[in-house]
Amino acid sequence: MNKYMERLTNGLIKENPTFVLMLGMCPTLAVTTAAMNGLGMGLSTTLVLVFSNLLISAFRKVIPDGVRMPAFIVIVASLVTVVEFLMKAYTPDLAVQLGVYIPLIVVNCIILGRAESYASKNPVTPSIFDGIGMGLGFTFGLTCIGIIREILGAGQIFGVQFLSLDWFTPITIFVMAPGAFLVLAFLVAIMNIVREKMEKKGKPLAAPSGCLTGDCAHCGQSAMCTGKKS
Repeated sequence: MNKYMERLTNGLIKENPTFVLMLGMCPTLAVTTAAMNGLGMGLSTTLVLVFSNLLISAFRKVIPDGVRMPAFIVIVASLVTVVEFLMKAYTPDLAVQLGVYIPLIVVNCIILGRAESYASKNPVTPSIFDGIGMGLGFTFGLTCIGIIREILGAGQIFGVQFLSLDWFTPITIFVMAPGAFLVLAFLVAIMNIVREKMEKKGKPLAAPSGCLTGDCAHCGQSAMCTGKKS
């Protein structure tokens, strides 16, 4: 059980996709104009993460290395299609708000990254918990950004007006693109403070890796990358 809890806390804290690894920045910055959008996007991604990890781990021994990445993409694309249809059927308003970013989950580097670095190398159950942890970490990040942007930009939380417009003037920049960068920078700064405190306690968070730093050692696309650093 400790192993499974470690996979959950890994995605939520130690390797949070949004605040530590800085992955999935396109939906992070684009859809978090409101808390509900961030929550919906995060949960959609979590669902795809969990089931893609499950399937990729289950078939890891029968998928040939030569078609590994195409096979992963086919699995993820099938799951994303199911999620998109379900959202259009049961949450049509949210589906309209998220728009093209739901289909783009297929190429989200969090999903393909976990498929390549973890699910394809580990048993099914740990891979499921890894998907849950990373997905909840992504959901937490997007929801936090969405809440702050919605409060400052509209005086609302999840669409409910709680700051009176009689005395509160919405700061509209926070529901625009620059606001996303400002809020993300603020939250990453807080995470860096947490990182320093954990390092002093002997429990360091994971350092960013891969394309963010030019470290190609553990990247599944290293052999094909034209921008690989020597």
